[in-house]
Amino acid sequence: MDKDRVEGSLKQAGGAIKEGAGKLMGDKKLEAEGKADKIAGKAQNTVGGVKDTARDLTDKH
Repeated sequence: MDKDRVEGSLKQAGGAIKEGAGKLMGDKKLEAEGKADKIAGKAQNTVGGVKDTARDLTDKH
């Protein structure tokens, strides 16, 4: 598993926590930052998945 997938998943989880805290406290800025972190984490996770797939394909040939 590519490190980007792990880091992306952690970033998504942290973003979800931040977003939830922002909602709970009524802090729209914190909530928005959390949403942005979740999106960035999802993108990073996707990049890691592509790297894993590419690595798998090259290993098979």
